[in-house]
Amino acid sequence: MIVISDTTPILSLLKAGQLGLLEKMYQTIVIPEAVYNELTGNNSYETEWKAIESCPFLSVEKVDNVESVQILRNVTGLDAGESESLVLYGEKNADLLVIDEHKGRSVAKKMSVEHIGTVGILMLAYDKGMLAAEEVREILEILLACDIRLSRKLCNKVLVYVGLENHF
Repeated sequence: MIVISDTTPILSLLKAGQLGLLEKMYQTIVIPEAVYNELTGNNSYETEWKAIESCPFLSVEKVDNVESVQILRNVTGLDAGESESLVLYGEKNADLLVIDEHKGRSVAKKMSVEHIGTVGILMLAYDKGMLAAEEVREILEILLACDIRLSRKLCNKVLVYVGLENHF
């Protein structure tokens, strides 16, 4: 299975101490160069970029069709990471794109790209017995505390899904 990821899901799972979920679920995650640069380009987040640089299951790949990336950016307003992720998905004939941003997910849907977000990863990990309900709640709390853009309504839906009461 070929899985491509955009920046935010990797950063979110890293902040929650759960980046390893991606490896457990998919073995290897392919990220385009723009995503790698977004993850490692900010010196204010040295701990995070060191973790990314040493992550054995992240594979950085270059997009072949740079022109398609630029067209996608111009037409949709997506950033470089989202655009390269979508183009790389097509180039690699990938099975899944991990992406969180609303606009990126909307474009993915219009392009018939199979996609999942961070919350979907948590729910799938719960379904597979990789996370307990309380762990899901704790991860959501961490993500909200780290100012990851998540609606409290969505978080409450996830809690109900895993058998817990609304909390947020």
